[in-house]
Amino acid sequence: MRWSNLVGDGEQGAEPLPLALPDAVVRRFDTPGFAGMTFYEVRARSIINRVPSSSYVPFEWTINPYRGCSHACTYCLSGDTPILMADGRTRQLADLTVGDRIYGTVREGNHRRYVATEVLAHWSTVKPAYQLTLEDGTQLVASGDHRFLTNRGWKHVTGWQPHLTTDDKLICAGLSAIEPDAKLGVVSVRPLGLELPLYDITTGTGDFIANGVVSHNCFARKSHTYLDLDAGDDFDRQVVVKVNAGELVRRELAARGWRGHHVAMGTNVDCYQRAEGKYQLMREILAGLRDFANPFSILTKGTLILRDLDLLRQAAEVTEVGLAFSVGSLDEPTWRSVEPGTPHPRRRLAAVRQLTDAGFRVSVLMAPILPGLTDGDESIEATVAAIADAGAASVSPILLHLRPGGSREWYRQWLAREHPELLPRYRELYQRGSYAPKHYQREVAARVRMAARRHGLGGPAGQHRTTAAPAVEQPATEQPTLW
Repeated sequence: MRWSNLVGDGEQGAEPLPLALPDAVVRRFDTPGFAGMTFYEVRARSIINRVPSSSYVPFEWTINPYRGCSHACTYCLSGDTPILMADGRTRQLADLTVGDRIYGTVREGNHRRYVATEVLAHWSTVKPAYQLTLEDGTQLVASGDHRFLTNRGWKHVTGWQPHLTTDDKLICAGLSAIEPDAKLGVVSVRPLGLELPLYDITTGTGDFIANGVVSHNCFARKSHTYLDLDAGDDFDRQVVVKVNAGELVRRELAARGWRGHHVAMGTNVDCYQRAEGKYQLMREILAGLRDFANPFSILTKGTLILRDLDLLRQAAEVTEVGLAFSVGSLDEPTWRSVEPGTPHPRRRLAAVRQLTDAGFRVSVLMAPILPGLTDGDESIEATVAAIADAGAASVSPILLHLRPGGSREWYRQWLAREHPELLPRYRELYQRGSYAPKHYQREVAARVRMAARRHGLGGPAGQHRTTAAPAVEQPATEQPTLW
């Protein structure tokens, strides 16, 4: 990679530094894949951070050598969750946009009241989904790390403390007051056994009204505002690099008060984003965790993790190491046309093989499956077989979803150019919104599941393996949208 050093203090033509980063050095890639991105090199004061008690994420300690990322974040609710707008109407979470006015709440003593607030950021990803059922029949689909306001404070859906139990009642949001509602007692929280597209927003109040109950919003993008950067586009294009991360890790692990807590990485931003190839911060971080035998986990999308396989192996000999890739199909022309900036599918599978051969559990998301292109029996069979041959612990099928405002329009243009004969089929499948009909999703997912069983992914095989995910049912939007 070629870099140009733009010292942000006094050099003619260099843009001013954010006020929160007065001593940063500004660098930019001059490679096409990083056009428009800016990197701020800073010397951080700390690196192992305790997650605020107000956050809903299912871990207590985290290391983030970067702030901001070209992809990834933390996500919460199903896209069809109705959100209360500031004009009293509702809109589905997937359809919100930055700048929308919605209702949040503010606390006044022991009470809360409605206030209008603004959507500062909006995004989505795919995560394991849970269904929350209330006494009045209300059902919400959310990730396990999402939090709702109860009569006993904020609680996670599941997987972390405090989490929801059948003793909890969610806080009902009425137009005149916000108070516990006896009909909103928690009846059950159950895993759906699949991964779904889930959405989240950042708001000015830190919460929003989801299907009539008070819901916590995401912390990751909002944290960018602390740097005098916005939570939307700047989060994707203005990346802070903590160049002294490795030095700080060793110092903080050696501190008298540190008790060897599990540390999560790649949960706020991807620690193996492409800039890591230049800065190589993770090698020093992993060496420190290894030397102190401190347990950790990594969530990443990058094959760059293989660079550090030696350190991962060494760490796994002395402590607990958790690792988690996406391979939609093996069709090379489709890959080159749809996602040319990603590693080749077989490179990703080779990474899965190397990690699993080293003893790590690696799950594979088969996504996105493209109607008419990669949803045929031959494509599914070949892809699942290759995933199984790579030693993956599980495979989870996810059908293509097309949200308006970007991906839907881009994909339609690409389809009209490359496969115009498929346009009528896509109009039929996506005429009502972002998701294909549930019966089609079930049918494709069932074929993936059967292929997984044929190739040995249908049942456990030791502590590092899980069953293949069941059929994925993605929520359909209520109101028709134009294809």
